[in-house]
Amino acid sequence: MAASQRAEMGVAERRQLTVMFCDLVGSTALAERHDPEDFREVVNSFLACCADVAKSFDGYIARYMGDGLLVYFGYPEASEHDAERAILAGLAIVSAVRALRPRSGLTLETRVGIATGEVVVGDLIGTGVSQERSVVGRTAHVAARLQGLAEPSSVAVSDATYRLARGFFDWLDLGPISLKGFAEPVQVWRALRERQVASRFEASHTVADLWPLVDRRAERTLLSRWWSRVEASEGHVVQLSGEPGIGKSRLAVELVANLADKAFTTLRYYCSPYHQSSALYPIIKQLEGAARLLHRRATREEVRQN
Repeated sequence: MAASQRAEMGVAERRQLTVMFCDLVGSTALAERHDPEDFREVVNSFLACCADVAKSFDGYIARYMGDGLLVYFGYPEASEHDAERAILAGLAIVSAVRALRPRSGLTLETRVGIATGEVVVGDLIGTGVSQERSVVGRTAHVAARLQGLAEPSSVAVSDATYRLARGFFDWLDLGPISLKGFAEPVQVWRALRERQVASRFEASHTVADLWPLVDRRAERTLLSRWWSRVEASEGHVVQLSGEPGIGKSRLAVELVANLADKAFTTLRYYCSPYHQSSALYPIIKQLEGAARLLHRRATREEVRQN
């Protein structure tokens, strides 16, 4: 039975999940300063903005909690990039909320907490509009605590999430922090921005992670043969295709390593399922990396001035 079918039937299962909490900063003060109907408009705009961004990164909206959201990444369908998608969504939510203007002169901010770990997810609890897919386990509590301690307009991340996506973002080490209800301090990181990476494979693996390439003699011989023809001024294009995880990127890395004493230029382009509307996205990212262009996040003072 497929994961989506089990989810539809309300079948609970144990799995690794990345959980995200996001909450409106200063909601009590906002409620004090605004008429209830005006405050309702502000909160609804905030929730709709967060939900739209989360869904664009395949997040599953599990629950609306007053002026906050609980989102799952890796449910109902799991992906090897769930942690990365959650952080991308968190950073995008922070930016989108700051750009919101639900009322003239009003700037909103949010806090985001993200954690990854084993949970039991899928039980249907409640009825009618209050029905939700519950998640049971330590991970959801960590995410909730991280959201509570995060600075306004920032994304606080657990160590498990950090280890799964560390190569794709720039980070600030917040160190071990004591969280309410937890016996031991929890290592916390702040995701600052998406990092310019030359290769998704290399961003996901350190040199120490790579084991010596086993077998693949036929493929390696074939690639070497085609390279010899290129050196003889015969232009060629070679396409590596196969199931995800079969080792295509690893084989390409091995080829480049074997050509270390040769004269050549490497150009890397990679696509993203979250930028399908931008046909030139791979070229834009390559040019940004080559030109060392950085996207600087505006300070709160600059946001207020605008």
